[in-house]
Amino acid sequence: MDYVNLKEEVLNLKKEPLAGDNLTNLFRLLIQNRFKIDIRYLPRMLYSIPLSTLIAPFRVMERRKFDETINKTEIKRHPIFLLGHWRGGTTYLHNTLSMDKNLGYCSTFHAYLPGAFLGFEKLLKPIVASSLPKKRPMDDVAMGADLPQEDEYAIGALSPYSYYHGWCFPKNMEFYNKFVCMEDVSKRAIDKWKEVYMYFLKKVTIREKGKRLILKNPANTARIKLLLEMFPDAKFIHIQRNPYHQYLSMMRFMRIVIPLYCVQKPPKIGHVEKLMMDLYVDMYRKYFRERKRIPEGNFVEVKYEDFIERPFEELRRIYGLLNLAGFKKSERAFRAYILSQSEVRLHTYVIDAELREKIYKKWGFAFKEFGYEA
Repeated sequence: MDYVNLKEEVLNLKKEPLAGDNLTNLFRLLIQNRFKIDIRYLPRMLYSIPLSTLIAPFRVMERRKFDETINKTEIKRHPIFLLGHWRGGTTYLHNTLSMDKNLGYCSTFHAYLPGAFLGFEKLLKPIVASSLPKKRPMDDVAMGADLPQEDEYAIGALSPYSYYHGWCFPKNMEFYNKFVCMEDVSKRAIDKWKEVYMYFLKKVTIREKGKRLILKNPANTARIKLLLEMFPDAKFIHIQRNPYHQYLSMMRFMRIVIPLYCVQKPPKIGHVEKLMMDLYVDMYRKYFRERKRIPEGNFVEVKYEDFIERPFEELRRIYGLLNLAGFKKSERAFRAYILSQSEVRLHTYVIDAELREKIYKKWGFAFKEFGYEA
């Protein structure tokens, strides 16, 4: 097992998430990593820095024009946070829920250019759209500038407090993984993360005309306490997947994506595997502790396997348990989207007894908590 097309993807520049970062944040990341850029990935930085420089004046103009409005904006309808590990069905659930027009969401355009999407959408969105592949590199799921996206990308573009920086700077992956659980970081970093996140969500709320936001971010699975401090009446949907399948899908994901994002030669895949498995443990032990804090009626858990098998019935259950309006009005849109996804191809895997034992030894507590057979 090794990375997919590591050498072949060296000159693939368009998938580099650092392109479009706030320029000050990009240099902060370079300083944080002591400017350790592998020479083979220098073209990615020579693409990212000029692009961020070109967009910088638009960010300055946007702040001057909108900051007063943003700061005065109140998020009256606390968000619905969609939780669950990467490769656990969060995207399918998020895309389906986004069919409810009563809800707003963070789009790919918002996430990739969080500093300039309010005032310059007509000018900049076509540029973002033209740089996107038709489908995600790791699966058969469609991509588009207006489709729902993880807000963690926006946090990464605005600050150094994002899990995804570890894919760009894989030699420092363990450091960036800390920003998932937020346990071994300073109070100053936590306060700054809250400030950046609130600022971005206020911008999205303005763009979505005050709609309640449905937000997908796997890293938020371990941040329930912090999210409740910001939004006491937030609702939470967690989607869980059989840990065997989670592991297999996640390892394939990392093998494909890191070669597309990295600006440093990545460590051996075995080290990345260890970090991924350790983070799963830290993330879910924290999730199991903190989910008890969520007020009754504001939390529901969904099994990936149930949602794949009977998505419409699971949606009805989610809306009922969370007391959400809009299910009836969105019924036709839900059914149409679910039907459109019937053509998506699912990847198949083979797992041997040794690997099965390895996964269960590390993640056995999650099998028990989620009710999966070993």
